[in-house]
Amino acid sequence: MSNVKRKDPDAKLDYPFDWRAKTNGHGDSDWLAPDETIVSYVITVDDGITLVKDSENNGLVVVWLSGGEVGKWYKIGCKITTSEGRIDERTLHLYIEDK
Repeated sequence: MSNVKRKDPDAKLDYPFDWRAKTNGHGDSDWLAPDETIVSYVITVDDGITLVKDSENNGLVVVWLSGGEVGKWYKIGCKITTSEGRIDERTLHLYIEDK
């Protein structure tokens, strides 16, 4: 699993899905073309974790998550559609542990 994060069950934290070009210093790849934008996105979360809120700004989708049970893994998906008609999905694997 390449996109793994850890969270305390009492924490409410933000997690990014960065679709922007690598040249911004944060993205994994030059995924969005220079003038391409995200026109819609869908966030999915496994039962047991709470999606508090989400937002998108200039190719960066941020989800706020709370809850979860210690010792369990949860999947959070981010599926986007772009102005060029491309569709893709990334998954964050979230492990809950006492910190």
